Amino acid sequence: MNDIIKVYCENTSSQIEVEMGTSLLDIRDRLDVDNEYPFLAAYVNNRIKELNYKVYTPISIRFIDATHFEGYRVYQRSVSFIMQAAVWSLYPDRKFHVRHSIGSGFYCEVEGIDEFTENDCLRIETKAREIVAANLRIERCKVPTEEAIAEFERFGFDDKIALLRSRPRLYSNIYRLGDMVGYFLGALAPSTGYIDEFEVRPYYNGFYLALPERTAPHEIGKTPQRDKLFGIFHQYHSWVDIMGVPTVGHVNAKVAQGDASELIKIAEAFHEKQLAQIADAVNEANASRGVRMVLISGPSSSGKTTTAKRLGIQLRILGLHPVLISLDDYFVNREDTPLDENGEYDYEALEAIDLAQLNDHLQRLTAGESVDIPRYDFITGTRQWHNSPLTMDERSILIIEGIHGLNPRLTPSIPDSAKFKIYVSCFTSVAMDNVSRIPTTDNRLLRRLTRDYATRGNDAYATLSRWGSVRRGEEKHIFPYQENADVMFNSSLFYEISVLRPVAEPILREIPDTVPEYGEAARLLKFLDNFTPIKTDEIPPTSILREFIGGSSFKY
Repeated sequence: MNDIIKVYCENTSSQIEVEMGTSLLDIRDRLDVDNEYPFLAAYVNNRIKELNYKVYTPISIRFIDATHFEGYRVYQRSVSFIMQAAVWSLYPDRKFHVRHSIGSGFYCEVEGIDEFTENDCLRIETKAREIVAANLRIERCKVPTEEAIAEFERFGFDDKIALLRSRPRLYSNIYRLGDMVGYFLGALAPSTGYIDEFEVRPYYNGFYLALPERTAPHEIGKTPQRDKLFGIFHQYHSWVDIMGVPTVGHVNAKVAQGDASELIKIAEAFHEKQLAQIADAVNEANASRGVRMVLISGPSSSGKTTTAKRLGIQLRILGLHPVLISLDDYFVNREDTPLDENGEYDYEALEAIDLAQLNDHLQRLTAGESVDIPRYDFITGTRQWHNSPLTMDERSILIIEGIHGLNPRLTPSIPDSAKFKIYVSCFTSVAMDNVSRIPTTDNRLLRRLTRDYATRGNDAYATLSRWGSVRRGEEKHIFPYQENADVMFNSSLFYEISVLRPVAEPILREIPDTVPEYGEAARLLKFLDNFTPIKTDEIPPTSILREFIGGSSFKY
C-alpha cells in the first residue's frame, strides 16, 4: 500500500490512486480525459513535464495541448527536432538552421544550398512524414556533459558544443530520436506520431516550415509574405555572423574572454547607425511629400519609447523639431478599459485609447494650436493633466509612439501622405543553437518583467498572469499591421539577455510554486541559466536597454 500515491487532475477535477513510478502517459489513459486535441505535455505541481515523466509523490496535474502557449512551444520544438533528423538523413554533410519565425511557421536554411525547389521541399517533407509515421520515441536522457559533447561532435553540432562548453555542468540533458541527438530547453512530445500537421514550402533562399496556428491546431496557414520582416531578420543574422556571435555559446565565449565591453559598443553603434538612416528617410519624406507625423508601433516592451526619443535626437541634427507623444497617455481610465474574452482589462485593444481626444489633439497641433497633453499614471490607472502644453511650428515633426501606431483606425483624421510609419520590435538575432531559436516574446517578456517591477508597481506574478492576454492582443491588434511600416527597426541587442539575467532572476524567484505562473517563472529561470551575466556598468545611458533596467538619461 505504501507504493500507492494520489494524483489530482485539474482537467477533470478528480483524483485517482496510482502506483509510484507511473508515467503521465499512463495516468492520462486511465483518466480518459476528453479533449479535442492531443495532449502534448503536462504541468506537474505547476512545472512543465513531458508525458514520459514518472511520478513518485502525490501531485497535481494539468494536461495541455497545442492551444496552450506552452503546449504550442512543445509542438514547435518537437517538429524542429523531426526536421533536423529529416534534413540530416538527406544532407548529412550540411548544417540545418531554424532561422526565425514568420507567421505561425519557421524560415529554415541548409548551409550550402541557396535555393530549394518544390521537389527539394517535397523530399524533406516526405522524409519527415516517414519519421512521424514510424511514431519514434523522443527520449530525454541525462548524461555526463562530456558524453553529450562527444555525441554532438559525431554530428558536427559545433553550436551545441559551444553552448555546453560556455556553461560548464557535470551533467546535461539531451534528446534522442532514433540515431539523432538534440538539445532543447523545454519539453518535447513523447513520440513523433504526435506531430502530424506541417508542410515544407520553398521560401527565399531556404524553405518555410508551415505550422498550424495555435488557436487552430488542425489548420495550416498560407505562406505569409512578410518581405520587410524577412529583410530585417536577414540583415541582423548576417551581422551577428560577421561579428562571430550567431549563438548564445559564442556570446558567452566572448564574455569569458573579456570582450563584453567591445560587444556592447559595437551593438550600440549599430543601433545608432540604423536610427540615423531612419532619420534621413523621415527628413526626405518631410521634404518630398510634407510628412509631419512619424508613427512608431510595436508590441509590448519592444523599446518604442526610447526609439522615439533617440530618433528625435537624430532629427534635431537634421534641423527638424521633434514633438513626442506617447499613446499610453491617451489610455482611458482603467475602469473604462474594454474587457477581453476572459473578463480581463484589454489594454491591447484599440478601444483602450481615447481616439476622439487623440485625433482632436493631433488636428489642433498640426494646425499650430497649443495643446495640453495628458499623462497616464500606471499606478492609479488614471489620466492626469499637468498644464504643460505642446506647440508645433513649421519645422516641427510629431513623433507618436504606441502599440497601435500602424493601425489605420488610429489616426483617420490625418492623411496617409502626411505619415511616416515605423515598426519596432526586438527581433532576437542570436539563437540558442542552430535549431533552437530564442523567441522574441521571451526577450520582450524579460524586458517587461524588469521594467514593470521597477516603474509600474507590478511584481512578477502580475506581469506573468497578464502576459497571455498581452500576447493574444498583439496577435489580434498589432502583428497584422506590421507590414504597413515604411521601415522596420530591430531594437534587440545581442548581449542584452546576459544583462537582463541578474536583474530578472530575483524577480522571478518571488513567484511561489502554488500558482500556475510558477511554471513560466521556472522555465525562464532555466532559460536564463544559459547566459553568462554581464554587468550593467558599460551600458550607455541612452541605450534602449536602459528603458527596462533603469539608469536612462531619458525621462519616461
